[in-house]
Amino acid sequence: MGDRSPLGLGFALEVDAPTDLPYDERRADALITVTADSAAGPSARAPGAEILIMDRSLSMTGHKLDEAKRAMWAAIDTLRDGTLLAVVAGNHEAEVVFPVTGGLARVDARSREDAKLRVAGQLPEGGTAIGRWLERARGLFATVESPATVRHAVLYTDGKDEHETPEQLGEVLAACTDHFVCDARGLGDDWRYTELLRVTQALHGSAEAVVTISDLTGDFTRLMREAQRVVVPRVYLGLRLNSRFQLSFVRQTRPVEAELTARQLRGEETHVPLGAWAPETRQYQVSLSVDPHSLTVDETLRAARITLHAEFPDGTRRPCAESAALVVRRRSTPGFGIARSPDLTRVENERELGMAMRACADAHLRGDLERADRELRLALDLARSLGDTARLRSLQAVAAEGPDGRPRMRRDVARGRILGLGLDSTKTARRPAERHDRPPGETPSPRACPRCLSTSTSPRARFCEECGHRLGDPDAAGEPRDVL
Repeated sequence: MGDRSPLGLGFALEVDAPTDLPYDERRADALITVTADSAAGPSARAPGAEILIMDRSLSMTGHKLDEAKRAMWAAIDTLRDGTLLAVVAGNHEAEVVFPVTGGLARVDARSREDAKLRVAGQLPEGGTAIGRWLERARGLFATVESPATVRHAVLYTDGKDEHETPEQLGEVLAACTDHFVCDARGLGDDWRYTELLRVTQALHGSAEAVVTISDLTGDFTRLMREAQRVVVPRVYLGLRLNSRFQLSFVRQTRPVEAELTARQLRGEETHVPLGAWAPETRQYQVSLSVDPHSLTVDETLRAARITLHAEFPDGTRRPCAESAALVVRRRSTPGFGIARSPDLTRVENERELGMAMRACADAHLRGDLERADRELRLALDLARSLGDTARLRSLQAVAAEGPDGRPRMRRDVARGRILGLGLDSTKTARRPAERHDRPPGETPSPRACPRCLSTSTSPRARFCEECGHRLGDPDAAGEPRDVL
């Protein structure tokens, strides 16, 4: 069991890794599932600080800015009283338009109206420099003293990040990592999906395409509600490696794919920031490299000790779940003689699907329709074989039957849909239906998730397909039961 006391969440860590390594294997991989459940008693509430970043560049003229203001107003109305709030208006600069005194102000009836008035007064002008917006947000969050405060930002943009270099944006993202979480939204069809993914992967947020501008209001309302579910502001994956192993990469694999490149050295441990947490489940892939000749054949050894840490309300960083070990054993058998982990194989196939979707989007955006069609067909095949219904739907939405009877990209598809395909390529929340042998004629029943109340498509599902909650073993005492 995890430590439930001061955090408001109980964390559990599970390591899934094949022990046996082929004789000549140079990699040792593990899938790590982290589950956070609400502690017993009333739902925990963490203090929150929210920064709303609005794009007021010249391209936001007219209807787009009007709808964006409505979304900002709805977000402000959704915040709980007592939340710390600031509004940043961004173009090629970044101005704090609320509160006028700078810093952040506590939300109450009066400040809520003041913030909405300041939003209403913004006029479109200038260009776009997302890094400057984020840098201003980091400075504002730095004024929040309580380490227990959940720091969350949300931004939207309708344009490309043309008033700074990719290197400048990268420097800002590195400085902002582990300071706050940021969600990002692309409006219309003139932004770059790769820029939004850079932001959200570095800052542990979500990225979405808002093709219909009026949908932004509902989206921002949902984002504020989700942000207010967050309980623990900072969690870290701690890795203590055997001296014969080196860390190659850490990658989040569910509910979205993200390369986790930030590293913090804490004594003999490397800490990888995992962002802020509500009750949820996420999965990660850790890959270690090793010289196989440094390992004795048939010797069992610990390649890494894996510990989950959290920042507690007093500002200290401490373990929050039982540690686990990644254990390996080099065998005398070559690679083809040892079965590959099916779960790791699936994760790599899911990654290949995402790469094919991005290659399809990129080819279409540069006008290479022949390449886009090839990548589309590859992605469709992968999505079907994986049972990835969510990404399959995204692909089918941009596909049509060609003259030869094979799928191809719709020639009339909107650019905004293609940008959305690029963002959807990273989403892996749904798990496939799992096979289960039953007596002939017996129809399996779906399983109900106790958290979101949705039903699974598989009677042996281990994770909820909607929210990622770990379901455990079917029919085990205290675990979710089959739907009657």
